[in-house]
Amino acid sequence: MTALPNSIEARDKAFHLHSYTNAKRHLEVGPTVIERGEGIHVFDNQGNRYIEAMAGLWSVGLGFSEQRLVDAATRQMQKLPYYHNFTHRSHGPVIELADKLVNMAPVPMSKAFFTNSGSEAIDTAIKLIWYRANALGEPQRKKIIVRNRAYHGVTIASSALTSLPANHTSFDLIVPNVLRLTCPHYWREGQPGETEEQFATRLADELEQTILREGPETIAAFFGEPVQGAGGVVVPARGYWEKVQAILRKYDILLVADEVICGFGRTGNMFGSQTFDIQPDIMTLSKQMSSSYLPSSALLINDKVFEPIMAESDRIGTLGHGYTGGGHPVASAVALETIRIIEEENLVAHAAHVGERLRNGLKALEAHPLVGEVRGVGLIAAVELVTDKAAKKGLDAPGKLGGLANAQLQSAGVISRNMGDALAFCPPLIITESEVDDLLERFGRALNATLEALPAGTVK
Repeated sequence: MTALPNSIEARDKAFHLHSYTNAKRHLEVGPTVIERGEGIHVFDNQGNRYIEAMAGLWSVGLGFSEQRLVDAATRQMQKLPYYHNFTHRSHGPVIELADKLVNMAPVPMSKAFFTNSGSEAIDTAIKLIWYRANALGEPQRKKIIVRNRAYHGVTIASSALTSLPANHTSFDLIVPNVLRLTCPHYWREGQPGETEEQFATRLADELEQTILREGPETIAAFFGEPVQGAGGVVVPARGYWEKVQAILRKYDILLVADEVICGFGRTGNMFGSQTFDIQPDIMTLSKQMSSSYLPSSALLINDKVFEPIMAESDRIGTLGHGYTGGGHPVASAVALETIRIIEEENLVAHAAHVGERLRNGLKALEAHPLVGEVRGVGLIAAVELVTDKAAKKGLDAPGKLGGLANAQLQSAGVISRNMGDALAFCPPLIITESEVDDLLERFGRALNATLEALPAGTVK
């Protein structure tokens, strides 16, 4: 009989298939096992402390030890540990959360629908948009427009909207008619001599020409992140959202703002839509909504979206869509408490303040031989690494330089994430000025260590 592995690391390698991980490589190196959290820090089972500079997965806005969220979950678990919202049933926490979200939205919204993840919220948005088109007698209006390097999720439908190679390679995508346009990253996609304003105009023209080529009557919606997160923290070019929205309004195309990363303070406003003056018809929400203490997500829809859906559900007799855990009472109670804390402690303004300190500190490193671009807004930023600044290139394989730097950063006591050769910084909203300074100092050391580890002559 084969002996069972003893250590927790060995058991992980034996039994656990990881997300976004080289499965074969994991059998060799094993996991970093995180054991506990305190504020912006997490601790592994070897006693090492790390600044969690990604807030988990862009999501733990209140840090890793907020007792009020634990208490909110405990109270609700003791009162009503589960109920659903199918067939005219409901419960207090989900009613309060729907009320709160609809009324705090930056543009008029009508209804909230609850799901369990950002991917499910995007899936639901797709289904409701198609349902609405059928209700309006426009069955041909099913095409969806997205941007290259967008990230909208990993479920079967949402992954078709995501536009990153790793999310598509060797997976079969079954959603037809997804149209992908240029990423709004001026530093990477701008043409020689092109101003930022001209770049934004070119992208708007590309959008309009695509709509005209495909037929406006066939285009259902445009999905966009206010800031493209997993695509590399791409802050859109100046004027981009203004020009895009003008085109969408011209052809009566729905706008879906994917606020899964940007919502609840991340961009220095409560929603990224406020930061960039976006007026969406649908908003998808998750991550910081519950500080990820429990899975929780939602989408908000306006009357333009809701009214045809309402009429179609009446014609059919039901809206045949929903999730067992959608609007879970415990998750809803935690989300409500999270929003209360964000508002009571003025964390949106705090994030804008400390975010400026973080971005200024990163900007001060732009002269470093490995730094190609620093970008960000609010309390989210990225540093694009290069070995050739003029050519905007890294090492021979894309992502290799970013991976080396990310490993050095973890050795320096900071957990980040490299998306290709860009290192992301998205710490909890509660981070202090002194903790930002600590993060910056460690990042500077990691940059120098990465530079020293490269063969002579690598950097131009």
